[in-house]
Amino acid sequence: MRRGWLPLVVAGLSLALVAPAAGGDVGRKAQVDGRIAALQHELGAAQDQQGVLTTQLSAVAGALRSAQAAVDEAQQSVDRLDAQLAAQRAHLEQLNERLRVETQRLARLQAEYRRALHILEQRVREKYMSETPDLVSVLASVSSLSELIDNVEYLDRIGVQDERIATQVRTAKQRAEAERRSTLETRRLTEATVAVISARTDEARRVRDELTANRDTLLHAQQLKESALAQARETRQEFLSEVGSLEAESAALGAQIQAAQISQPSTGVPSRAGLIWPVNGPVTSGFGMRWGRMHTGIDIAVPTGTPVHASAAGTVVYASWMSGYGFLVAIDHGNGLATAYAHNSSLLVGVGQHVAQGEVISLSGSTGHSTGPHVHFEVRVNGVPVDPLQYL
Repeated sequence: MRRGWLPLVVAGLSLALVAPAAGGDVGRKAQVDGRIAALQHELGAAQDQQGVLTTQLSAVAGALRSAQAAVDEAQQSVDRLDAQLAAQRAHLEQLNERLRVETQRLARLQAEYRRALHILEQRVREKYMSETPDLVSVLASVSSLSELIDNVEYLDRIGVQDERIATQVRTAKQRAEAERRSTLETRRLTEATVAVISARTDEARRVRDELTANRDTLLHAQQLKESALAQARETRQEFLSEVGSLEAESAALGAQIQAAQISQPSTGVPSRAGLIWPVNGPVTSGFGMRWGRMHTGIDIAVPTGTPVHASAAGTVVYASWMSGYGFLVAIDHGNGLATAYAHNSSLLVGVGQHVAQGEVISLSGSTGHSTGPHVHFEVRVNGVPVDPLQYL
């Protein structure tokens, strides 16, 4: 059982013998204790839900951190590729501009080379196709031998200079063509690099977007679980508040009943042989804390319908349904000692009835908050639960 059995037994110790006011208190206390048992069950469920949500939220938070790290890493990859792509595109623009300039320069050198060849061809044609000058005319046209020599050398220098200019222009044109071919090859490689980096960047963006979507899904799940956890905590707090107020009322009623017992003590006489086991079966749950709550008795596993015997002679002070206990029988044995038998399938005694030790008082079952057929057996001294094994 996940709830404590509040001073129930004492509530009815003198139902048959005390004043009517005490009997009314017992009935009201039974209702209060029943509500407490129900609330404690709901509180246990709320605590379980809170624990599950906390565990799930922790797992989601861990997955969210991993997802965010993956998104950050993917974004860094995209940023690096974007930077590389921008650099390569800038380089490609520079190569395009360089190619434009080199193309213009090559065109200019080609034109200059054609002009130089044309001039050189004209010089050669004029030199070899003109008529041979008459020696007498040449000699007559100069004033001295040195002037004649100067005219011949001048013509030779002009021819040599024209040829040298043509050679220089041809060399410059060839160099410009080589530079242009090199620039074209570099641009081709750069364009291929840009295409590769662009494809890699697109793929990195796709991966980043998928990771971002996964992160957003986890974030939404985290928000939902945080909302559910907050609601579970609020519900748990409401249960605690109501249980606290009811337990205070139950304690006050218990004090009133104990006062009635003192004024009119029970006539029940405990057996001299002590308590006997109500049923024969294995103890599946002992007395003490269980699931964060006090387990106020022991659970004895037996099949449904097993006869349940009174542990000692006494007077029945409760024989009815009580919330989590299901069908419950409580017996006052006198001197503040009482026993209780819960989760019965049927009751065979009534309130006020005197029973002998070993008398069959009920049939076992699994009523109330129970996970299977068994007898929940309690021993209470002055309303306080004690370990039944110390009395058996």
